[in-house]
Amino acid sequence: MAFTPVEAVIKALNILVELNRGGLETVGGLHAKTGIPKPTIVRLLQTLIAAGYVNQDKKLRGYHVTSATKQLSSGFHGAPKVIEIARPFADKLTKELLWPAAICTLDFDAVVINYSTIPDSPISPFHASLGRRLSLAGRALGLAYLCFCPPSEQIILRNLMRASDDPENNRMDDNTFEAILARAQADGFAERSPELEPRTSGTIAMPIKSGDRVLATIGITYFKSALKPNSRSTAHIEPIQPVNSGFFPPQSVDRMALIEALRSVVAQIESELAS
Repeated sequence: MAFTPVEAVIKALNILVELNRGGLETVGGLHAKTGIPKPTIVRLLQTLIAAGYVNQDKKLRGYHVTSATKQLSSGFHGAPKVIEIARPFADKLTKELLWPAAICTLDFDAVVINYSTIPDSPISPFHASLGRRLSLAGRALGLAYLCFCPPSEQIILRNLMRASDDPENNRMDDNTFEAILARAQADGFAERSPELEPRTSGTIAMPIKSGDRVLATIGITYFKSALKPNSRSTAHIEPIQPVNSGFFPPQSVDRMALIEALRSVVAQIESELAS
């Protein structure tokens, strides 16, 4: 059942946004930025002061937020804008492919899964993965970050990996890294090491970028036996054309179709980020 929004609440939130953005604001300044009548702003400010979210600085003749406003974001665990934009695309991937998708961001010497569609996948190789840290050396979502970030960042990450407690990270030598880097950059994606468990499944991942910077990685995990075998190279793969609202024809179940679907999603996410 739909309800009419409570306008007073919307106005109070708009004031909080402007106070948080501006640092110190006057009633006149808030009126100019929000269009809310000054008498209403005064009443809402007094309400927010009583609730502990705003303080009036009489010396500087303005209002500012208090540390209590941090409580308003305590349930939001820092997922950046890219995660919010990428979520619906990951959902659609799983809806049409059935395989689970995951989105990761960098976390020191690993990537952490910020979003996963495992709950929506009827054929997921895993039961849960949200919040899981994945190494940069052997896991597809980590390699997709390491192999496509700028060289200066790669040097820093490689140093962190050498000092890491994770054997997947600290056992990667420079020759192995250079070989994996060259292959990933040639292919445009990274894959989980076949030496790592579970060996019955595979993951293909790609970076989500803004310019040279990698903002996040997105990948799809699948059972190897369920996909048609084909060549690793994408050089001679015909582009997958969208069918209706989908990313690719539902009858396409080979590995290359999966790669092209993921590539299409990344392009759309990056386009939205740039807009």
